[in-house]
Amino acid sequence: MAGGEDYRTTALWQRLDRYRVGPADAEFSFIQRLACENGWSESHADRVMEEYRRFCFLAMRAGHQVTPSDAVDQAWHLHLTYSRDYWERFCPDILGAPLHHGPTAGGKVERDRYYRQYADTLASYERFFGPSPPDIWPAAMQRLYRDPQARRVNPRDFWILPRRRTLAVAILLALGIMAVLLIR
Repeated sequence: MAGGEDYRTTALWQRLDRYRVGPADAEFSFIQRLACENGWSESHADRVMEEYRRFCFLAMRAGHQVTPSDAVDQAWHLHLTYSRDYWERFCPDILGAPLHHGPTAGGKVERDRYYRQYADTLASYERFFGPSPPDIWPAAMQRLYRDPQARRVNPRDFWILPRRRTLAVAILLALGIMAVLLIR
């Protein structure tokens, strides 16, 4: 951290580290909801929440605008739905300032701006916390140029085949159809 200060000793980090979203006695916790809504395990959702805390720390301390990874953005979106908790407790009591979420206006200029912001975010992340976990914080090219081409899909509505296996499945399917046709 700048000036040699360890982020873990800051009052901001100590508040973030203790903070939990929503009521403590909720039957369906924030972490469980985050996992369920994204198809993640609870342990992965818990890791994403830790990275969300780090993102919020960066938003307050990096000295520039920050852009979250997609996973962290999912945690932020869900947190915003807990609107009273977010605006009446989290921002004033934990962060000490409002943290607004602004969507992109779209287009190449915006994409390039967010690319630079995200790259700066990763650099600040490394300065404060060390190397970022690539499964939660992918490289800027992946986050801003490749991943936006993806779509979220409900697995109850579609069959999902990994691309690397699709060719093998297609070949096996074609061979099966040919075998059925030859037997007739």
